[in-house]
Amino acid sequence: MQLSGSITALATPFTVAGEIDLDAWRRLLERQLEAGTSALVVAGSTGEAASLHEPEFDLLLRTAVEVAAGRVPVLAGTGQSSTAHTIERTRRAGGLGADAALVVTPPYVRPTQAGLAAHFRAVADDGALPVLLYNVPPRTGCDLLPETVAELAGHGRILGIKEARSEPERMGALVALAGESFVVLSGDDPTAARAMLAGADGVISVVSNVVPVAMRLLCQRARAGDEAGAGDLDGQLRPLYEFAGIEPNPIPVKALLARIGIGHGLRLPLTTLSRSHDAQAGCIHALAAQIEQTCRDTLAA
Repeated sequence: MQLSGSITALATPFTVAGEIDLDAWRRLLERQLEAGTSALVVAGSTGEAASLHEPEFDLLLRTAVEVAAGRVPVLAGTGQSSTAHTIERTRRAGGLGADAALVVTPPYVRPTQAGLAAHFRAVADDGALPVLLYNVPPRTGCDLLPETVAELAGHGRILGIKEARSEPERMGALVALAGESFVVLSGDDPTAARAMLAGADGVISVVSNVVPVAMRLLCQRARAGDEAGAGDLDGQLRPLYEFAGIEPNPIPVKALLARIGIGHGLRLPLTTLSRSHDAQAGCIHALAAQIEQTCRDTLAA
């Protein structure tokens, strides 16, 4: 499996009553597929994985596999704080039809680099699914260093890494490891274009929930080395990136999705977007719609 291009870390839509909104979930999936998104991530941090019950995880993943119907890979977020629990969740995802597991560094427990290497090897060795490493230190409290990634890159069941650190030096060190059997994906929308121009294979994106066509075009331009074209579109998308970080993810992006009829809020301890940002949300919603249509026209030309 060669993951590349624009991959969406899907938000999980809820009803007003706080239950899974399966109709909205299906519409979100179809919207992504129609836009040309190259892969889908179910139950990542943007999908509020920590608040999902096991039957809900099953329902979301099973439905995504059914709707995707083999058109694009479906990745399941399976990372837990313990290796045994991660293996259990990865087996569960494999049984539900996922194509790969997105496995974040174990949150809260802060393992050593040796512990991280042993953790990822154990999950990959179990063989339930191919593994995509995921490093996001602000959320987990530990940092998977490039030298540890280099130790793991040759494992036949480890596909690559989603790196959410934004420093050019970090991405450069990881891109040096990339090849046919190991992909490097940005996990940071604001610096994804720069990462791809430097050799990254794609991005696992939050804002692509709202602007999937634009992110697809951005990836095409950046991966083709079109620095001017990628830079222009990246500049247009900058207000969306900034808005997506105005409150903790996925609060802002779910506020935008709600404006197009996909979902109604979040689960505690996450709360809906502060009212003080309502006017800005309206402006960003209008801007996103405009950018999407322009990008559709560009791709159709």
